[in-house]
Amino acid sequence: MKFLNVFLVAAGLVLISLAGCSGEADRAEAKPTFLATDITGAAFGRDFKLGDHTGKVRSLADFKGKVVVLFFGYTHCPDICPATMGELAAAMKKLGKDAERVQVLFVTIDPERDTSALLAQYVSAFDPTFLGLSGDAQATQEIAQEFKVVYQQQAGVAPDQHLEHSTGTYILDMAGKLRVYVSNGKGRDVFAHDIAELLKAR
Repeated sequence: MKFLNVFLVAAGLVLISLAGCSGEADRAEAKPTFLATDITGAAFGRDFKLGDHTGKVRSLADFKGKVVVLFFGYTHCPDICPATMGELAAAMKKLGKDAERVQVLFVTIDPERDTSALLAQYVSAFDPTFLGLSGDAQATQEIAQEFKVVYQQQAGVAPDQHLEHSTGTYILDMAGKLRVYVSNGKGRDVFAHDIAELLKAR
């Protein structure tokens, strides 16, 4: 009887241990479920070095521990840029306190016109925590290439008018890794959902 009791206790401990391992495995296998396009593992969008609208040089390392949202545009953009920035501002409101762990970055593709003062005025009109980033022509071209962004003068208009450019938004996780591509017009709910998924991930 004593042997039987010892055997039953040992068997119970094994079952508890296996259940614990199973739970840990389930947690390890859990992955974020994105509403936009999952680009986890992409071999681009690794880093950058640009000045923000306060004059401070920035790279991805500055935002480690935060989810980073990166959008390329310009302040004179008549439609897509303000619409996207408005969606991001609304997403931050929807996230509530969690928005404190998110950094939205607006990278200008028009550095000649988009001065630091203009960038500051533009991004803060949407959310005071947003940062505007800029560099010289070469630095702008380099970050655009790194993130596979295309921009050019719109055909048939004056040089100081509209630019054609990629309209998607990138979301990077808290380790600075590219995870999500959000195509134009997805809306605040998609932004808020996918950002929240990354904030939950450890």
